[in-house]
Amino acid sequence: MADLLGPSDIRTLAETLGTSPAKKWGQNFVVDAGTVRRIARIAALGSEDHVVEVGPGLGSLTLALLETGATVTAVEIDPILAEALPRTVAERASAESTRLTVLQADALIVTDLPLPPTALVANLPYNVSVPVILHLLEHFPSIERVLVMVQSEVADRLAAPPGSRTYGIPSAKAAWYGATRRAGGVGRAVFWPVPRVDSALVLIERREPPETTATRREVFAVIDAAFAQRRKGLRGALSGIAGSAAAAEAALRSVGIEPLTRGEQLDIVAFARIAEALAATDPPTSDMVEA
Repeated sequence: MADLLGPSDIRTLAETLGTSPAKKWGQNFVVDAGTVRRIARIAALGSEDHVVEVGPGLGSLTLALLETGATVTAVEIDPILAEALPRTVAERASAESTRLTVLQADALIVTDLPLPPTALVANLPYNVSVPVILHLLEHFPSIERVLVMVQSEVADRLAAPPGSRTYGIPSAKAAWYGATRRAGGVGRAVFWPVPRVDSALVLIERREPPETTATRREVFAVIDAAFAQRRKGLRGALSGIAGSAAAAEAALRSVGIEPLTRGEQLDIVAFARIAEALAATDPPTSDMVEA
């Protein structure tokens, strides 16, 4: 068993390094061993897994992930923390330290890892949580499941079904990659510093995207346009990428969708059908990602 970090360990380690949680990187360190072991347990990791962890910080979750027998690649943007993490793991879990690789990098631009990852498990910085999830799912098709700790509101948006108040761009784009659900709440007291918002765990279990001739880029462009003005019917919302409202209406009717339907009513399969219809004339090119 690894010697996990507690509240006093976290503060002592930060003081030794001459650092503290940085707002610019959205750092809130987990100080509760029970929480990180709970995350590792829900992620259902084993020795065959290669986990990519984003924002490991001082190593609280990293140690719990290594304890499962998994191989871990930790991607840390903070150079001080990236340099210190291997030493911390070597001191507290020497037998597991050979299964850790640390990359000092921005996870939003990482496109190569030492091994194909099977899982993304992380306490994600709130300010980049959705872009990081979508970026890694796009570039690493080997990821079978995602278990991340995010702001509770973001968890609701990611897991929201069509027709719900919180359904939007993150929900629809996450659905392209897999089935998404909340996997439990996380109390504020397990963090240092204590955040002003609640947190939650989100689980995404990968599945094949909808069968479609449209590309992911084309489908995501339709999603972006559909939610750019939530109160608009799709005839108006899609007029920009279709070339005109009339062209948008024709595409919608060709796939059996009423022109005044709103984006929040459609699932990922419907967005893919619309993208196919639009691609037959003038393919959309936007590939925006909304946090």
